[in-house]
Amino acid sequence: MYKYFPHTEDDMKAMLEKVGVKSLDELYSQIPESIRFKGSYELPRSASELELRQAFENLGQKNKQLTCFAGMGVYDHYTPSVIPNLLQRSEFLTSYTPYQAEISQGTLHYIFEYQSMMAELTGMDISNASMYDGTTACAEAMMMAVSAGKKVNKVLVTGCMDPLTFEVLKTYALHKDIEIEVLPIRNGVTSLDDVKTAFEKGGVAGVIVQQPNVYGIVEDFTGFADACHEQKALFIMDSVASDLAVLKTPGEWGADIAVGDGQSLGIPMQYGGPYVGYMCCTEKLIRKMPGRIVGMTKDNRNQRAFVLTLQAREQHIRRQKATSNICSNQSLMALFVTIYLSLMGKEGLKEVAQLSYDGAHYLCDELLKTGRFKLTFEQPFFNEFYVKYDGDVNALYDRFIEAGIMGGVRLEEGILFAVTEKRTKEEIDNLVKIAAS
Repeated sequence: MYKYFPHTEDDMKAMLEKVGVKSLDELYSQIPESIRFKGSYELPRSASELELRQAFENLGQKNKQLTCFAGMGVYDHYTPSVIPNLLQRSEFLTSYTPYQAEISQGTLHYIFEYQSMMAELTGMDISNASMYDGTTACAEAMMMAVSAGKKVNKVLVTGCMDPLTFEVLKTYALHKDIEIEVLPIRNGVTSLDDVKTAFEKGGVAGVIVQQPNVYGIVEDFTGFADACHEQKALFIMDSVASDLAVLKTPGEWGADIAVGDGQSLGIPMQYGGPYVGYMCCTEKLIRKMPGRIVGMTKDNRNQRAFVLTLQAREQHIRRQKATSNICSNQSLMALFVTIYLSLMGKEGLKEVAQLSYDGAHYLCDELLKTGRFKLTFEQPFFNEFYVKYDGDVNALYDRFIEAGIMGGVRLEEGILFAVTEKRTKEEIDNLVKIAAS
């Protein structure tokens, strides 16, 4: 009767006896008859592999593929074709942190390389073995700041933060008794004067900023780290990973913790995930960092070996005392990023960033020429910019969709456009033509 259940009749009888009932009907007796489904499931007939593949192909064709000019945390970067093939190699393929070093040298090796590359990309001392995504990595950094601060529970967060990340911060803060104070937006950026004013009230554990910020603006954080450190607070930077190939790194800004999402490092947008969060920090914060760290050592034959070097025991044993309960990582996506970074190299990353920058500035200039758009903030931007439209934004957005274009992200009263190296001049010109009509 239950041919897809792994349990035998004896298994089921033993479990039912353990909970004190005689049958499955009795087990579910408290479920009202009125909400029980009694119809047919209308399951399709069995199918061959060929038929199943065709069915999914037909289903996929119902999706409308759009030329993407949207960003705000997720970017349409090119994925080299070799990556999916390398991902499936047996010595690498896993979604989890390895526990048995003897049989997991491949996995431990690439995590070690991932950590090394991310530490270099961010200019920080240490990287952990990746986080679930950029938003939760930012929340974990917030908790790190409070844990390191001792007897202070306030965190200052830029008003120029991605609203989705900010919602995650609020959720984590609610259950950790953390107070969030939002710094005002001054012409699209965060003001150092506002940070210093907030410090005068006391009780601040850390300051979180975003680079580039939600409006695509590249902010100047001169003096932020010094202001934080004078108050024994941590300076936290949330950055788009790929942009750090050419922008000043968190390490150069004097940040204590660098977080963000690694999706921009070649991971396809794939309907919102899975992605990978990165977290890097200074060496003095290593024991406050959630997750784990893979290190390189020598075995008893003096050969190179990789092991889980550091993981906070509180995450496993005294969980109520833990800064974080993160005990795993996005290993498969960390492998994705590692292969991408290895393939692209420093010059490749710079070229991608430069093409994205050039494309965004060309699009912005052409939109401004139409007379229908105006930059919301006169500030330097990277590959994303925020404009106001002289007309019906929703109608414009509908025209983009009809033309097969994902025409930016509607944010507040304007549109946030993003350009990557995949966008051609012809695609950009087509978008401008539609916008000008």
